[in-house]
Amino acid sequence: MEDAAAVFVENKALVVTVWFVLLFVGERVHAATTAILEEGGREVEWRRDWPRFGRNLGLFVVNALLSPLFVLPISAWAGAHGLGLRPDWWVLVLDIIILDLWIYWWHRANHEVPFLWRFHLVHHLDRFLDTTSAVRFHFGEVFLSALARAPVIIVLDIPFASVVVFETLVLAGAVFHHSNLRLPALVETVLSKVIITPGIHWVHHHRVRRDTDSNYGTIFSFWDPLFRTRSGHRRTADMEIGVEGQDEQPFHDLFVTPFRAAP
Repeated sequence: MEDAAAVFVENKALVVTVWFVLLFVGERVHAATTAILEEGGREVEWRRDWPRFGRNLGLFVVNALLSPLFVLPISAWAGAHGLGLRPDWWVLVLDIIILDLWIYWWHRANHEVPFLWRFHLVHHLDRFLDTTSAVRFHFGEVFLSALARAPVIIVLDIPFASVVVFETLVLAGAVFHHSNLRLPALVETVLSKVIITPGIHWVHHHRVRRDTDSNYGTIFSFWDPLFRTRSGHRRTADMEIGVEGQDEQPFHDLFVTPFRAAP
């Protein structure tokens, strides 16, 4: 188990990059849905919406540059300052389940607490979903998430290696369930019993607020049924994505969106 964790720590960037490229190509070859989006007063097919890709990947680059300065040190510090309360029999799998339960409640809080929603809103303003949507976050949300996670890591004495493995799985899972990859119905059904699939998460991005405020799971799919936050709606090919009553913002405006007065 420790060897597997070490491999994840040393190869996190490579693992996520390879996974991202595979799904990025896969969703363009076998798309689940097709969409014509309006961009700059013209209609464009989702595969060729370059301004949208620029916004999503631009936010990712900002986070990638700032995370080593703020986010990674917080996680590393928390992992090194555990309280010694972690029993020897707690293993990596249990660490991942605990952290996934935490991220379920953190994600839910990002929808229910107005201050947190201001930052998370940037992620939901995307008018379509594909692999690039998985890395579209305001740095403020990334930073606040690291701060909120630190006490959990310290109190439960979760080692830094487990945190890195969990973050790798979160990124890989996010790329998967945001993707526009067409899955066979049986595969989707079987996977959805355990993990979050595109069919589950796309409903979370439905441009209807009652669906947006549901399906909060990140890795495992059993938290939403357990806490009664699973939407009763199913994903459809014509499901409109985004935030009810709001439109996409230009790239430079996304940085100040959380600090504007609420509409």
